[in-house]
Amino acid sequence: MTRNIATACVLGLALAGGSVVAEDKADDVITSIDEGMEYYREGDYAEAVSSLNYAVQLIQQKKGQSLGKLLPQPLDGWTAEEVQSQAAGAAMFGGGVTAERKYSKDNSRITIRIVTDSPMLQGVMMMFSNPMFANADGARMERIGRQKAIVKYAASNQSGNVQMVVKNRFLVSVDGNSVSREELLDYAKAIDLKKLAELP
Repeated sequence: MTRNIATACVLGLALAGGSVVAEDKADDVITSIDEGMEYYREGDYAEAVSSLNYAVQLIQQKKGQSLGKLLPQPLDGWTAEEVQSQAAGAAMFGGGVTAERKYSKDNSRITIRIVTDSPMLQGVMMMFSNPMFANADGARMERIGRQKAIVKYAASNQSGNVQMVVKNRFLVSVDGNSVSREELLDYAKAIDLKKLAELP
């Protein structure tokens, strides 16, 4: 019973808004939880915490991989690097789980990043709810399909940024350098926002 309670606590913590981990005895997550419980029974609380934190980290990595699968393939004429996903500390992107992919064409560069479980979401959601912030510094509130987006583009240096908050859980950013406004928006439209919203 104690093991079940601990398992529920760890999984509940890491899966708040995240994906489900299969109940597989060979799964490293389950192994780490079991080890944590053994250390707890032995009174080694430091190692118990370390093992359970490691289980949380593994679950977050699985969440990052799920996000990475939704990053689009390169558009015609572009190439893309491999998807990078990680569970970041507070010092990087405000913490949370991140997946990103970089795209290039000649001198043009675009980076798409999806972040979840991050304190950054609160600040961005405030921008979306307050038109004064959403339209600051040349930014404009637009729609990408049915999704609200804050679009900022400077024709002078052909750079821009698109930000979207999906289901109040996912921060999607599209950053471009030496790109046209159309190219920036084309990549924002290429993200499968519907599937992203449906992630458990």
